[in-house]
Amino acid sequence: MLDDLEARCAQAMAEHGCPSVSVAVAVHGEVILAQAYGLADTGAGIPATAHTPYALASVTKPVTAAAVCVAADEGLLDLDAPGPLGATPRQLLRHRGGLGAHYDFHYGEEGEPAVDVEPYTRLHRAPGSGFEYANLGYRLLGRLLEEATGQDLATYARERVLGPLGLDGFRIATVCPGAATRYTPDGRPYPEGLRTSHPGATLGWATAPQLALFAQTWPRLLKSETAAAVLDAVPIGEHLGYGLGWCVSRGEGPLLVSHGGGMGGVAAMAVSAPELGLSVAVLTNTTAKAARDAVVDHVLGELVPGFAPELISPVFSVPARPLTLKEGSGRATPRHRRARSRCGYGSCRAPAPNSPPAARPPPPPSAPRPPSRCEAPFPYSCRPPTRGSAVRCSVWNCVWTRAVWPGWPVSTRRATGRDCSATC
Repeated sequence: MLDDLEARCAQAMAEHGCPSVSVAVAVHGEVILAQAYGLADTGAGIPATAHTPYALASVTKPVTAAAVCVAADEGLLDLDAPGPLGATPRQLLRHRGGLGAHYDFHYGEEGEPAVDVEPYTRLHRAPGSGFEYANLGYRLLGRLLEEATGQDLATYARERVLGPLGLDGFRIATVCPGAATRYTPDGRPYPEGLRTSHPGATLGWATAPQLALFAQTWPRLLKSETAAAVLDAVPIGEHLGYGLGWCVSRGEGPLLVSHGGGMGGVAAMAVSAPELGLSVAVLTNTTAKAARDAVVDHVLGELVPGFAPELISPVFSVPARPLTLKEGSGRATPRHRRARSRCGYGSCRAPAPNSPPAARPPPPPSAPRPPSRCEAPFPYSCRPPTRGSAVRCSVWNCVWTRAVWPGWPVSTRRATGRDCSATC
């Protein structure tokens, strides 16, 4: 079985610039294959092993969903009770809570402020009226779980989900000792820690064997009717639906339950085939997803009759864009330093979310826009955010943000004298 896995993984890493890949296969609750290839830390020459933890990005969502469902089975919360915004936990789990897309990832010193997401945690459509992939929904689920259980998400998940399944190394945290270093597509390392306003959507860490086991053993924690509800997926496309924290295949072909994850320095995938008692996990430590996808397609193509790539978790993020800045383009200039000293880190304020639009509309994208107050122009690589959303990326001591308030786009950057060449 998978006799050429090493060669396939080596080819994928070489073709797509991926430092390492870890692969695990579990059948009926037992890990039957666990292999890792490449380097977990290219600078130190540390090889990846089957025991190396990797960041999971959005593969964290199924863990949060399992925790919410366990709490529901224990009578601590109601999946169909409307919350403060009028969305129910079931709607939030399915990304049908009415919230918009939002991503914020904060790399850097602990003392730096995180993004204030309260202005963005608002409805863009009526709850239940449509699908939009929303990390903020999983932020609200974490808060709801804390209110219902008296424990934070990480603690409750450890004690009521991961611990009972014997997955003691699986965690939700800002940092994981011994984890594979995350790298940009051109090979630069991200800082070790990561903070975000949506930990329940993002901050999971696990080895490939533990993720493969979780992908097929989570139903053991739930009542049969709750486990069935998890797989009761509302269609999001011709071949896929989204249930409670998992993508579920639709139509002809094998039943596949999956979730992918991707962010700076992370590309992960977990897939189970319940009818075969089989699950697969593939983890890599690079932003680009091509190596992950090549390995996933090979493994599932060998093990699952009738497999097709469209039957597993799609890429919910924006289409690929250039992710790197030109060498030296982020160096703090005197103008940047003047902007910082004049405004300070906390004194610049964008218009309030409900303020009237600016009298002067923004110029068309093709025309340069004069800097707004306290703003220094810069090249940025973050996704252009949607109305009412924010993307914040910071590397070492450099931070850049772009956000859209009603009526006026605001872009700011601050740098502290180090090269700001990084990805988001």
